Amino acid sequence: MNEHRVLFVGLGDLGSQIFDLLVRLPTRISFLVGGRNLEYLKQRTNLSLFAATQLGLNPDVSCTYIDLWNREQTAETISRFQPSIIFCAATLQRTEAMHNLSTSIAEQLAEAQLGPRLPLHLALVYRLMQSLQMTGLKATVLNAVYPDVVGPILHQVGLAPTTGIGDLANNVPALRMSIAAHLDRPVEQIDIRLVMARYVSYRMSRFLIEDEPFSLTTLINGEELLHPLQLKPVLDLLLTRFKRMGGITGLVMTAASASLIFNDIVNNTGLTTHAPGPNGLPGGYPVKVNSKGVEIVLPSHLSLEVAIETNRRGLYLDGIEKIDSDGTVYFVEKNMSIFKRLFGYECKRMPLMEAADWAEELQARYAAFADKHT
Repeated sequence: MNEHRVLFVGLGDLGSQIFDLLVRLPTRISFLVGGRNLEYLKQRTNLSLFAATQLGLNPDVSCTYIDLWNREQTAETISRFQPSIIFCAATLQRTEAMHNLSTSIAEQLAEAQLGPRLPLHLALVYRLMQSLQMTGLKATVLNAVYPDVVGPILHQVGLAPTTGIGDLANNVPALRMSIAAHLDRPVEQIDIRLVMARYVSYRMSRFLIEDEPFSLTTLINGEELLHPLQLKPVLDLLLTRFKRMGGITGLVMTAASASLIFNDIVNNTGLTTHAPGPNGLPGGYPVKVNSKGVEIVLPSHLSLEVAIETNRRGLYLDGIEKIDSDGTVYFVEKNMSIFKRLFGYECKRMPLMEAADWAEELQARYAAFADKHT
């Protein structure tokens, strides 16, 4: 088996938990972790390394300086390391950072959803993909940062990551257990096919969803259930018996979803799982994953066109009105108006080339607001 070479960028709250799991896979992998704070990278990757070693593994891990804002330097690092896989968890602002404010303000920001914060999550992934393009190399790219929106934006300019991770996939274990309990079947007999955007998947584990756009198909022993499942008792269990923790603690679920897709790629499993933003599509889908990438595998009753439209409706509820063919994003006024009221920040339309500028403005306005309210 050939050794995989993996470049990992973004060792924050989520990235660290993902990396902890990746280095524990019993596969020959050489990891290079990049970032601007080398001392932090050294200590944090040592923690991952020592934990893996304690479990009887011996991963190959090293660190290097990478500044994603510097495309030439990033491209030089990629060319030198020659990765077969690039994993990106780099973002300019953690989602939880918006919540270090009063409960009232945090609730208003939650109502705005994630769409208005898009520049903070898009800018660095865009730079990374530009750097990869500059090298002329081919690599599988896994993106952990707002993938069901970032993917389709970058797809318009030929820079989409191979797939995202997390989001809808995080609900699959609880849904399988809930359906198994509802049907009085062993969970091993239950599988599902989900289609949903981040907005819906986020709410599913926290609120009783009713009219939100999504598709859920149940399989028993590999065969699609002929009659629609009663959703309410199944979804009720997600908020009671199968309710899970969220926040930073809950990121372990996203890390597990990421590890599953990563393992499917490096070991060419061909297993079916779920992913957001596969092949640059909006929202999330069931996918078959192997060393060549991801393939959409929808249930027999659902066309790709209907699945895409379902997810576009989900993106709209997240504050993304539409994505033009050149990557320009239009934001939903209702969502953006909350940021305008709180921060004085208003972006109605964002050409892809302006993502960094809008991210800089949003960071500055948020920092000024936080100084007055914390």
